[in-house]
Formats: sequence, structure tokens, C-alpha cells
Amino acid sequence: MKNKGFGLLGLFAPILFGVAYLLMASQRPEYSFLTKAISELGSVDAPNKWYWNVFGYILPGVLISIFSIGLYKSMAQRPSSRLPLTGIFFSGLFMAISGIFPGDFDDRTSTTMILHSIGSFGCYLFFLMGAFTYPKLMRESKYWKAAIVPSLTLVWLTVVFGSWPFVFTEMPGLGQRIVFLLYFLWIAINAFKLYNYKPINK
Repeated sequence: MKNKGFGLLGLFAPILFGVAYLLMASQRPEYSFLTKAISELGSVDAPNKWYWNVFGYILPGVLISIFSIGLYKSMAQRPSSRLPLTGIFFSGLFMAISGIFPGDFDDRTSTTMILHSIGSFGCYLFFLMGAFTYPKLMRESKYWKAAIVPSLTLVWLTVVFGSWPFVFTEMPGLGQRIVFLLYFLWIAINAFKLYNYKPINK
């Protein structure tokens, strides 16, 4: 697959997630984006849970994992650390895992809830690993240097807004949505650059 193909897959992931979220949330009048977790759209007792888990988590996660391969290949022109590739690849994989195992918010000690939580936290932790290590690889390419500042800005903002639920306890859901938005913006910005990738002499 060429860079444009990998780039399109990366761009499609946030679009798919966003459309699935808007459609599924609109069918739940009682669902509040201020207080409810995004995962509750696909919880064990949610109506049409598999629509959300497949189109909101599993497919976007798989697309991100595939996109990560092309992103890494476009920068790693010589032997280098695989932490950036590993981080984003497993971030997508763990997102898919969180969709395979719906959350049980009435029994947080259940096996499916534990596996769902592992998927959710794993997705974010691997993202941090990949997003914080990519700048070193980006510095080796004239084309990718321009992506360093926006990429690092977005990842640091996810850390800042990750503390939202502990500060604004009455509306924890809003903070989670901001973190998801920043996460997918990171994917989209780098996917767009990959789509338009043109090698520049180093």
C-alpha cells in the first residue's frame, strides 16, 4: 500500500468514529455527553451496542493500527527505534479490544468490564508512548519536521484534559470527549500529512 492509501485509512478512522458517535448518541435522549462515558453507548445493556462497538471502536482501532505502519515507514528511512510504530499500532489495537469487550458499568468487577478497561487505558497509554517518541523520528525528515509542534501540542493537551474528571466532577464526560477529540486530531493531522507526503532531501 502507498502513502496515500495509509493516509486515507488514518483519515477515515476519526470520521468513522465521529459519525458513529453522533448517530448513536442521537438515538439516546437520556444520554448526556456531560456525565456519561463514551463507552456507555456500547455497554452490555445498551440498545444496539454492537453498532457502536464495531463502528465506534473496533473498525477505527483497526484502521489506526494499519495507518501506523505507513506513518512509520514514511519516516524510518534507516534503522531507528520502533517505539513510535509500536505505540500507535497498539493504541489502535487496544481501542479495538475495548470494543470487543463491552463495558458493564453496573458491575465494574466483571470480566468484560475489566477487559474493556484494559483496552481503554491501553489505547491511551500506548498512544502516549508513540506520540511522545515520534518527534525524534520527525526531526530526521525535512518534510515531517513541521508536524512536531502540532503533534506535541495535541498530546500534551490530552494529558492536561485527562485530569478533567478529577477537577470538574459534575461533568466528567466532557473531559473525556475533549481527550478523544485531541487524540483523533493527532491521527487526522498526521494522516493528512502522510496522504500528501512528498520526500524532501535530508
